[in-house]
Amino acid sequence: MNTLFSAAVASYFLGSIPFGYLLVRIFRGEDVRQSGSGNIGATNVSRKSPVLGALTLILDALKGAVAVLFAAYLAGPPIQGVKPFRAMAVAALFAVIGHMFPVWLKFRGGKGVATGLGSFFVITPKAVLIAVGIFVVIVAVFRYVSLGSIVAVAAFPLLFLMSEPIAGKVPTTLFFIAATSLLIIVKHHENIRRLLTGTENRMGVRRA
Repeated sequence: MNTLFSAAVASYFLGSIPFGYLLVRIFRGEDVRQSGSGNIGATNVSRKSPVLGALTLILDALKGAVAVLFAAYLAGPPIQGVKPFRAMAVAALFAVIGHMFPVWLKFRGGKGVATGLGSFFVITPKAVLIAVGIFVVIVAVFRYVSLGSIVAVAAFPLLFLMSEPIAGKVPTTLFFIAATSLLIIVKHHENIRRLLTGTENRMGVRRA
């Protein structure tokens, strides 16, 4: 229990590092929350600078990965080659929560896709690669980045079960994975509303 608590706390604070906000503030002298979607994630940052957007994506993914790796370290070495999936899943959840609700920015953060990607990749890279493939196909066909993200994240718990059948036998692990995916989807509620009303921006299409 102490391991899970420590992993949760450490992961929250790692996840709460607002790289997108910091990069735009340092290199552009602006508050990224005052433009575009008001989000501190890579997509909104890229509207200011594609380079800073790419760097934000990498750093947000890395903080999720580091959180999960630290949780695995706290849990100790794998037993019979099996990763400490429960501690890692807790870390993924709280890293994403930290990104979405950073204490440093009055709990106004991002949507957690990149942080979730980095976290999940450490847990099960095979499932993440399949999810990325789903994302690419959805975006290529429908031209909606948000839709690709939502579908890929929604599919991830099932992909996790298929890729890590041993971990799937531990209900709490699956619960934390599913909770993380659900939280990311819920954070896309505005995108979902715009998709349903046909007002979501398509990739490569500019509205007049």
